[in-house]
Amino acid sequence: MNKSLTIGKHRVPFPLLQGGMGVRVSGGRLAGHVALCGGVGIVATAGIGLNSPHYSGKNYFPANEQALRDEIRLAYEIAPDGVIGTNCMVAVSDYDDQVRISCEAGAKLIVSGAGLPLSLPGLTADFPDVALVPIVSSLKAAQLIARKWKKSFNRLPDAVVVEDPDTAGGHLGEKIENIGFGAYDQYATVRAVKAYFRDEHGLDIPIIAAGGIWDRQDVEHALREGADGVQMASRFVCTEECDAEPAFKKAYLDCRQEDIGLIMSPAGLPGRAIKKNVEQVRERDLGVDLYCPSACLKKCSYKEGRERFCIVHALDRAQRGDVDTGLVFCGTNAWKADRITTVQAIFDELFDLADGLPVSQAANG
Repeated sequence: MNKSLTIGKHRVPFPLLQGGMGVRVSGGRLAGHVALCGGVGIVATAGIGLNSPHYSGKNYFPANEQALRDEIRLAYEIAPDGVIGTNCMVAVSDYDDQVRISCEAGAKLIVSGAGLPLSLPGLTADFPDVALVPIVSSLKAAQLIARKWKKSFNRLPDAVVVEDPDTAGGHLGEKIENIGFGAYDQYATVRAVKAYFRDEHGLDIPIIAAGGIWDRQDVEHALREGADGVQMASRFVCTEECDAEPAFKKAYLDCRQEDIGLIMSPAGLPGRAIKKNVEQVRERDLGVDLYCPSACLKKCSYKEGRERFCIVHALDRAQRGDVDTGLVFCGTNAWKADRITTVQAIFDELFDLADGLPVSQAANG
């Protein structure tokens, strides 16, 4: 199975987009190694300044800016010829700045979800070669984005990620009461979005399946069902190159299938996580003299009414290795992780060698 992936002006040898995992779980090191192996490496921008040398405890937004530039630079040091992008969440307060800095720092594409990225083409107007990739879970959302982009910016997506809310990790773009009943047909949505752009706009853009994709069988199934590529995130956590601390990775190795479930984020979105310690997360943040230290979200029930917990700092604690009071986001298949491996070993399992070429040559081919 060899099938390259082209998004806008950028081509990679293998049809794999690494999912963004916020608050430094997918930083420059992981993104760089995914790109080096022939996929699209993604630096997640949310909370990237935390646990960086730039963060003093009081400069959340400036630290994010500086750390994002650092991580994109690191990714390109690892994979100078690779395709590196960023994941920018619409729900965060510094969304516009994250998009701008991503472009200035050399990101070749921007993946954007956790809300509808209706303003994205305007924010990237000075960088026409940066490919734009919205995340949706429905044909209706894809249509809304396309119509707004076409009318306001004369621009359409370069690819679309169709995320399955029944299996994906992290924040999910669906109402919590609609998740987990088996009614969602991901590949019907993939084919419908593909047909919409072809029939309504004359575009044959890649539609990328995300959520629950773990092994070669899953990848082959996605491609047979009409997807042009896959997005994988949780699979890359238990690698030597993942930017999270060893204790975070061990939480994946130790978790059972029944430990993974839905929570309600203070962002107003459902999320999927290892939920056995969520009460400790809540008790920690409600039990200290802490009131919205970062204002990281546009809307937040913790900021507005001290409900639930502080999402960005809960994720930061976990990434640093505090998995007792930190929140560990993951997809439904995280329990399948059974060892620490490498990014290259995962690519070797998922794909055939690219005509026998070394990856560095294949990436330029």
